Amino acid sequence: MIPRAATVLLTLSLAASAATSSDLLSQTDVFTAGTGGYHTYRIPAAVLSKRGALLAFCEGRKLSAADGGKIDLLLKRSTDGGRTWAAPQVVWADSTNTCGNPAPVVDSVTGEIWLLLTWNRGADDERQIEAGTSRETRRVFVTHSGDDGVTWAVPCDITGAVKLPHWRWYATGPVNGIQLTRGPHLGRLVIPANHSDHSDPAKHPFRAHVIYSDDHGRSWHLGGVEEEKTNESTVAERADGSLLHNMRSYHGQHARAIALSHDGGATWSPVTLDRTLVDPVCQASLLRFSWPQAARPGVLLFCNPAATKRQNLTVRLSYDDGATWPIARALCPGPAAYSCLVALPDQVVGCLYECGKQTPCERIVFARFPLEWLGARSPRHSSNRKRPAFTGAGSPPTTVLNRYHPAPSS
Repeated sequence: MIPRAATVLLTLSLAASAATSSDLLSQTDVFTAGTGGYHTYRIPAAVLSKRGALLAFCEGRKLSAADGGKIDLLLKRSTDGGRTWAAPQVVWADSTNTCGNPAPVVDSVTGEIWLLLTWNRGADDERQIEAGTSRETRRVFVTHSGDDGVTWAVPCDITGAVKLPHWRWYATGPVNGIQLTRGPHLGRLVIPANHSDHSDPAKHPFRAHVIYSDDHGRSWHLGGVEEEKTNESTVAERADGSLLHNMRSYHGQHARAIALSHDGGATWSPVTLDRTLVDPVCQASLLRFSWPQAARPGVLLFCNPAATKRQNLTVRLSYDDGATWPIARALCPGPAAYSCLVALPDQVVGCLYECGKQTPCERIVFARFPLEWLGARSPRHSSNRKRPAFTGAGSPPTTVLNRYHPAPSS
């Protein structure tokens, strides 16, 4: 029998531990539905600039929560690690049309922030685009900022370089891209994307793919295409230089689809299902948080609604490049959907995600927490902001290749 005094001490210790853990997590509303002139805010993506500005992108859906109609690409900036946020700014709006699917990536050599996104006419919905009955198909654009997101270049059309003629629906991200830090493709910018494939008139499966740039964003190319029944995806670099592609799956198993690339995303291994990563068929986020060093392993993080419904947004940790996920903690037990992880200074994790009380689309929230909040050891010996050391790369020219075309005007 445990003495009463010992029981009291144990209870107090557990309560103090819980309070300490709770204190490690801070959360701030960034976008709230029904405010700022928009019906709904969706599709979050976040990056940290080379100079430390935190950028939170999303779609501002003007009239409804639907995926079509007038949708503007919005941004809020934070200069204090996500504790406070500046007023929203419009990165791209085009009359009543749809501008969305933000997929940002930071070039850690030049400091340029590249933003891949998609466009379609607001009157053309996804079903019409997939059926080939829409006035136009989905188009792919890129813009960039050299001043930490304060100003942005006019979006340029790169559809011809990254979309095959028999593809109709197309989405960049929606999540952040990565820059490769090792191996023969050092410095490559990689953006996850997906499309509908209409090469066979009898069916039109979804497939994930990646696009990439080897010249600091001047030109973009189509990378490897995944097997059918894959969709929105997220990518991370592993310690051996290979890429881990983690994908929304339509295999009917409520599990994430996984593939590897050993050539910088040009080709992919056969798709497998990771049944540890339970998923309601939704977007997710993967993040290389730290690299292996000395006797300590690196850290890979993953975030998704860990349920068969869009709820229970959970952050998981892997010490073995995604082979296993031994540590997990729910960030939002209630309704939640899309998310984007970002590594902050001082070994802090950031997560921009959709959530609400009744539905997952009521707010976009930014959460901050250290690895200790997850119950893991913090790899303070290793920098999670490692910059690739280029040889003879220099700064990219300021000219734009003529394959780019100005954004449409309506």
